Amino acid sequence: MATPAPGLEGHQTVEDHSPSHALSSLSLSSRTVHSDDFLNKGQDVAPPLHVSTTFRYSRNPEELKTWKEHDPNVPYEGHIYSRHTAPNTTRFEAILSDILKGPAVTYSSGLSAFHALLVFLNPKQISIGDGYHGCHGVIEVHKKLTGVKKLPLDCPADDLQAGDIIHIETPINPFGTAFNLQEFADKAHSRGAYLTVDATFGPPPLQDPFLWGADIVMHSGTKYIGGHSDMLCGILAVNPIHAKENWLQKLMSERLVLGSVMGSMEGWLGIRSVRTLEIRVERQAENARRLVQWLNAALHPETSSTAADTVPSDEDGAIVRRVLLKIEHASLQVEDLKSGWLLKQMPVGFGPVFAIIVKEEAFARRLPSKLHLFHHATSLGGVESLIEWRAMTDPTVDTRLLRISVGIEAWEDLKADLLRGFTQLVDGA
Repeated sequence: MATPAPGLEGHQTVEDHSPSHALSSLSLSSRTVHSDDFLNKGQDVAPPLHVSTTFRYSRNPEELKTWKEHDPNVPYEGHIYSRHTAPNTTRFEAILSDILKGPAVTYSSGLSAFHALLVFLNPKQISIGDGYHGCHGVIEVHKKLTGVKKLPLDCPADDLQAGDIIHIETPINPFGTAFNLQEFADKAHSRGAYLTVDATFGPPPLQDPFLWGADIVMHSGTKYIGGHSDMLCGILAVNPIHAKENWLQKLMSERLVLGSVMGSMEGWLGIRSVRTLEIRVERQAENARRLVQWLNAALHPETSSTAADTVPSDEDGAIVRRVLLKIEHASLQVEDLKSGWLLKQMPVGFGPVFAIIVKEEAFARRLPSKLHLFHHATSLGGVESLIEWRAMTDPTVDTRLLRISVGIEAWEDLKADLLRGFTQLVDGA
């Protein structure tokens, strides 16, 4: 007999060969590996890649269903056309729905997911901060079509109307600093508005925005969920409290006509990648924490309290201070850590992205070319560490800012690489 997958009742079924204990009792890593076991149809251990765009109907006339008879809660049964559903993307969505704690829909990119979010909720106003400049570009497109108005993120609650959106990115691009989701959820819901959260910089296991009142959670799956810098992906996950309003089914129906679907290859890569999400992200977050502690201890030796392995020598600290002006990262939000909300919201780690602001624009331009382990490239979330002179892709930032995305390399090697680069800048090399 088939049984509902925990947390996805009404969304999928699990066959008898699944683990006898509930998926919800398993660790995140176990769920990323086994939450799609119910879709194993053959003997393949690794999911096969399905490249077909169209699928044969049953030869038994009694099994044929009209479009109205299809159950949108079981999208993995009876694929018809890949712009609607396909084996690889549907299997990927089954895993995402489990680990994100709400039914998930995938898209061709993070921005296409944000576009779909705005099409679906169709707000008259959206309260938003700085964050990723691409989302602001999408809003400008919608402004042409719908007249949507932007409000500041810190606008008074009275400025919001029913159906409006507060859209918050936390941790935020490019700084890696965090916002209190509970406060924004309370503000939005007090006015009948919705809280939508871009959690790209804080994927599982770092945070669960649904715990703090998010209505929709968005991810650029290109980043940590993809994890290998080789696929584009966008994701919207819906808070289960909206199940009775059929939000999942409506999003899928709109995706069908928007056409912003993932390709089968990307869906297959997503399944492969998400299997290792927890171990990758925990390693990346820990690496970032240690690097930030080391840099902060160098920048503020008189006040920094840190573990022995992240205390720089006097000589190394002096070199860092010659180059570095400021560090931005959630782990340095001292007052928010004292108040308690930040540790509750991100109990496992504060994210693998942080920003440094150097003393001269020339330093920001030159530092990436001095490094060997950090690739000078945009994007983030891959197993390799990246550094980007952010002004090359974002016209709104300080031209002295460098965004650092920490990979899975040994943090001591990354520290040595940064120190070597700083030293060369100081020496004029």
